[in-house]
Amino acid sequence: MVKHSTGPIVSLLVMSLALTSASIRVEHPKNSTLNVGNPEWQSQSYHTISRLRRLAVEFFAQYQNITISDLYRDKEIRLPTTDDLRCLADLQTLAKDVSDRKLWALRMIDSWGTFPSGILYGNVIDLGNFDECLGIDHAVTSTHNVQGKYCLSKLQLASSIPTFLALKTAVCFPASCSADHMDTMLRRLLQNLLSIELNPDVPLVSEGTCKTADREPYDALTIFTIVVLSILCVLMVLATVCDYLVCQDDQPLNKWIKAFSARANCRILFRLVAPRSNPNVIDCLHGIRVLSFIWVVYGHIYLVSFFGPNMNLVKLDTWRRSPYSMLVQHAAYSVDTFFFLSGLLMVVIALRAMERTKGKLNVSLMYLHRYLRLTPVLALAIIVYMSILPRMGDGPLYGKVNFDDYSKCKDTWYWTLLYVQNYATDEICLGHSWYLAVDMQLYIIAPILLICLYKWGKKAAAGILVAMLLLAACLFSIMVIGDVSLIAISEGAMEKIYFSTHTRASPYLIGILFGYFLHVNRGKSFKLSPITVVLGWLTSLALLFSCLFAVYGYAADAEIPPIVEEAFYLTFTRIAWPLGLCWVVFACMHGYGGLANSFLSSPLWQPLSKLSYSAYIFHMFMESLNAGITRTNTYFSDYQVMLRFWCDFGFTVLLAFAVYILIEAPFGNLEGLLLPDKRPCPPRPAVEESKEAPVGGCSASAPTLENKTPLPA
Repeated sequence: MVKHSTGPIVSLLVMSLALTSASIRVEHPKNSTLNVGNPEWQSQSYHTISRLRRLAVEFFAQYQNITISDLYRDKEIRLPTTDDLRCLADLQTLAKDVSDRKLWALRMIDSWGTFPSGILYGNVIDLGNFDECLGIDHAVTSTHNVQGKYCLSKLQLASSIPTFLALKTAVCFPASCSADHMDTMLRRLLQNLLSIELNPDVPLVSEGTCKTADREPYDALTIFTIVVLSILCVLMVLATVCDYLVCQDDQPLNKWIKAFSARANCRILFRLVAPRSNPNVIDCLHGIRVLSFIWVVYGHIYLVSFFGPNMNLVKLDTWRRSPYSMLVQHAAYSVDTFFFLSGLLMVVIALRAMERTKGKLNVSLMYLHRYLRLTPVLALAIIVYMSILPRMGDGPLYGKVNFDDYSKCKDTWYWTLLYVQNYATDEICLGHSWYLAVDMQLYIIAPILLICLYKWGKKAAAGILVAMLLLAACLFSIMVIGDVSLIAISEGAMEKIYFSTHTRASPYLIGILFGYFLHVNRGKSFKLSPITVVLGWLTSLALLFSCLFAVYGYAADAEIPPIVEEAFYLTFTRIAWPLGLCWVVFACMHGYGGLANSFLSSPLWQPLSKLSYSAYIFHMFMESLNAGITRTNTYFSDYQVMLRFWCDFGFTVLLAFAVYILIEAPFGNLEGLLLPDKRPCPPRPAVEESKEAPVGGCSASAPTLENKTPLPA
């Protein structure tokens, strides 16, 4: 057995020599002209340049005469298992064929990563060649093949180094070897090469990072998901064909068929309503809704990019200190935007309905209507994320780049369908669904506030204002007393002050108060002086930009603000942000919006606005898929992330359209057909405005402002 004590500097010198020797022309022994397509020549050429693959070369040099003891940890004495013997036999076959320069064995070496160049620049990962490793399938006998097994090894030289900064490189072993076998041999090799003792409690190779070409058979959930989607597709196709054939003869279409018809649902989706054509519609909310959704997706793209295999991690610190980064780091204000919109529209719609019914409010029907509208898409998303997404692609990082672990759904999916996942569990199924829980819980208490506003008017509004201030004080107290920081990422901070309903209620209550103001003053014309309008816009912009850039000084200096300052900042911004939006909506409604109103009220926002619920629920599907299939290191920059955003966003919209046609629109239509007609059409968590009621929906006299999309960050 050959032992090596080569240090990193010597390895670099050897690499340089290998690069020089690789540039020398090597002639084929039998021909004066090289035949690059000849496998024998490929093997000879590879032998010349293989020194570039230092880790793999060192490994097979050390273990060229491998024995069973090499599979055991130091001082470990035990009888070999069947798995040990199978792994040993395949390694011996591999070592022999490497010596004989067999192409399949050389491919296994070639697929290894190296200790990456540019480590001081933040390039701490080498993904090797995933497909080359998994493509190895060498027949040893008629009943046994040696297949490749790809793993990511992790070398953390000091406990003070964060896990994500540990050196990672790809290794390729026979699939018969376990991660423990690989860890043992690789640990011994690195200890010889680096002349250091590695922490035995920190594995170099874990089974969770390993992949083989074998695929698990479809389980019951996957089959069920495929069957459900197939049935929905068949219903949609049949209904669309019937719609096309019947409408050709100008005959009325059966309402049950129309509910599933893609043709009928597309007419509603792509119908553009001219601004100010309906006094019950707040046109600018379409633009606010879509822009906020885009902000959510853009922020999530950056999060996924941060966890990706970046070759320039040092630039992340520079980026974090830039003013532009504030727009991404504070994308969470899009959450407050949707809480504000939900509260606003819930009051505007419900109070108008209560006036017609003399204060009567069918609370149980409101809850049922809302649950049936939201849950079908969410339920489909849960089973698709669990069963379809893992089979959609593959790669060295597939299922590991995203910050959300969808395997949690196996144990916590029911909490999500009950909309209590933000309190009931720390393992949230579909992490971005926490907003649905908060908004549903706020919606549950909304009837109490509506009844109070209807009966006591301004007194009830004052009470809601006091409640909002008390909840803001609760948030401040939790942060200061418990030393809970979002910026410093304290333990449990997300659960205590980000996911919790009582700390997120301020924007929703401000939306309720503003909605009550609009209801009381509906039909009233506000005559404002130019100075007042300018002051209104300046105040609004000052509030919004203060929320975005108030802590920029700390970010630029790479400092964490004192907990009291952070508590003041977070508490007041959750009030200031919706207050700034109040003026934007008011100005656009009453003719003081100017270019802002023209932009936000454009009819072009309407189709995306209607798709945004499905798009939000499924946008992480596309981001996880596209990030997971990455094969090589990436370069982080704002422009590169923007390119990635448009790719993910485009496919998200296409997927959302499919979900809308198959699930959201048909089930919304069925809900409208099955529930009683006389109901106030309670809102959903964001906003969609339409001039017509859905199929079999609300009575014609009811305004049909309808909330459809929860969009958190």
